Amino acid sequence: MDKIIEVESLTKKFGELVAVDCVSFDVEKGEIFGFLGPNGAGKSTTINMLCTLLKPTSGGAILNGFDVLKEPHAVRRSIGLVFQDPSLDDRLTARENLEFHAMVYNLAPKDMWDRIAEVLRLVDLEDRQNDLVRNFSGGMKRRLEIARGLIHYPKVLFLDEPTLGLDPQTRNHIWQYVHDLKEREEITIFLTTHYMDEAENCGRIAIIDYGRIIALDTPDGLKRQVGGDIITIKTVDNERAAREIKERYGLEVSRDDGSLKFEIVRGEEFIPDLISGLSIEITSINWRKPTLEDVFLKLTGRAIREEDAGPVDRMRMYARTKGRR
Repeated sequence: MDKIIEVESLTKKFGELVAVDCVSFDVEKGEIFGFLGPNGAGKSTTINMLCTLLKPTSGGAILNGFDVLKEPHAVRRSIGLVFQDPSLDDRLTARENLEFHAMVYNLAPKDMWDRIAEVLRLVDLEDRQNDLVRNFSGGMKRRLEIARGLIHYPKVLFLDEPTLGLDPQTRNHIWQYVHDLKEREEITIFLTTHYMDEAENCGRIAIIDYGRIIALDTPDGLKRQVGGDIITIKTVDNERAAREIKERYGLEVSRDDGSLKFEIVRGEEFIPDLISGLSIEITSINWRKPTLEDVFLKLTGRAIREEDAGPVDRMRMYARTKGRR
C-alpha cells in the first residue's frame, strides 16, 4: 500500500523536557491509524508537529508527499483537524461555521454549497444547520467539528481525542460516523486516544509512553504480545495457591487486588485441570481474552488511568502559539 505519512526520528523538546523522543512510523493511505497512550505521553504534540502547528526540534515528516517543514502550506491543504479542545464559534449557526471554514480554504461558491450540504448529511446535522452552536450537545458539537474538518476534501483527517468527555453512547455514535466517512470519503484517519475500546477501531495502533513508541501493530497483533488468555482466581490461601501454580504448571503469578492473575494459552481448556489439580479451595475464577489494557500493562508495568494532564498537556496552548509563529 501507498504511504501517506512518513515520520523519521521526530523529536520535540521544551527546554529540558523531551515531549516526543525520536519517533518513527508510517501511515498507509486509507487506514485508521491510532496513537494510544496516557495523558502527557506525547500524542497531541506529535499531531501538532505533523499538522505544522509546532516545529520539531529535530527529525522530520512527509505528509501526502509534502515536507512538514519545507512545505507547510501544502501540508495544511492536505489535512483536516479536529482539536482536543472545543474550537467552534458558538455564536454562529452550524452552517455559518462551515461557511466560514470553506471560505478560509477558498472553496468556489458552488462547490462550497454542495460540500456543506454533503458533510451535514454525513454527520446527520441537516435539520440543525440553522441553529446556534451554543445550543448543541457535546456530541453534536463534535460531529460538527468533524464535518468542518472534511469541508475542503482533505487527504488525512486528524482526530485528537475525538470523544474526550462524551458519554459512552455518544462515543459509539461518533465512531459510527467516523467509520461511515472513511468508507464514503476514502480518507486516511489519524487519531489519538487513551480509551482502550476506542483504539480497537484502528487498523494499526502505535502505543506511546513518555514520548516514545514502545509498540506498533494491529490490535490483535498487540494482544498476542501478552502471551495467552488471562485467568484470575481467588482462593482461601492465595500465597499457597501461587506457589502451587508456579511449581505444578511453571506459570508466573501476579497479585491483583486480592486475586491471583496469570497468562496461559487456551485458558478455557486449562481451567478444569486447574480446578482439579490445586489442593487449595478456589472461591472464584475468571477467564478472558487479553485486551489492549493488558498489553499496556505488560509493556509499561502500569495501567492507563484517566489522570490529570501531564506537563506536555499543560504546555499545549503554549505549543500551539509557538507553532503559528
